[in-house]
Amino acid sequence: MTTPPRLVCCGLATLDVVQVVDHVPAPDEKLVADALDVSFGGPAANAAATAVALGVPTLLVTALGAGPVADLVRAGLVAAGVEVVDLLAGRPGSPAVSTVLVTRSTGERAVVSVNATGTSDLAEAADAAVEEVLALATAVLVDGHHLGAARVLAAAARTRGIPVLLDGGSWKPGLESLLADVDHAVLSADFALPAAHGDVLEAVARLGPRFVAQSAGGGPVRILATGPDGTRTPSLLHPPDVPATEVVDTLGAGDVLHGAAASGLARGADIVAALADGVLRASESVRHRGALGWASTVRPSR
Repeated sequence: MTTPPRLVCCGLATLDVVQVVDHVPAPDEKLVADALDVSFGGPAANAAATAVALGVPTLLVTALGAGPVADLVRAGLVAAGVEVVDLLAGRPGSPAVSTVLVTRSTGERAVVSVNATGTSDLAEAADAAVEEVLALATAVLVDGHHLGAARVLAAAARTRGIPVLLDGGSWKPGLESLLADVDHAVLSADFALPAAHGDVLEAVARLGPRFVAQSAGGGPVRILATGPDGTRTPSLLHPPDVPATEVVDTLGAGDVLHGAAASGLARGADIVAALADGVLRASESVRHRGALGWASTVRPSR
């Protein structure tokens, strides 16, 4: 009997205030935005919503707390079909608010946020919830935020044989301890290890993941796969061409990539096939406004 797919995402959920502008303002300049949208965001949250849109039931382990901002984020996630485990339940706290400026002519975005820097270590809360969280999981995605909780879940998933995927948006202090329990790391174009020399894929592979990939916007995705004998093999994955004139918004494209790849892993696909589907979904997402604007136009994976 095949185990039904179920993805667990652990990481950041924010309230995103997105405004579309002609250009990013210079110092002391004031602009009138063309459009405004307020919704949930964050790498793990967007990845979770992506997986749900693709037909994979998903649980998000994050930190929301109590208050009006937390209520807005929670309501948005629930409306998107994401089940939420709040590690700050019953404790004071609030999700970060991210200010996002999208340049209308190019779809490029500028983001300002405190991310999870104001949240205490949540390892103890994650440890108390780990049995319930992973009971039905077939894959786990971590984004490196709420690092204590991510380490607990990744280590527990490793002991249960559940594949763990890292959304490597940027380096965070202590990330090396998480990478030791990560099977697959998919890095952003600007991901870099502090004081590291040589190829970033090699450097990350030495920290634990047997499969490391790095996106490059619309360019080829570089891959480094480690075989059973320890041999590392490089390759390239070419995304479909998206003409610049069709790019509406790049916000959340990386989150879509990771969420789609993680949903493929949850279904039992191998990492190369899962990543290829993630690249296709991300390429389609930039043709639509917002991190999930594509969802109503794309059929779920099978």
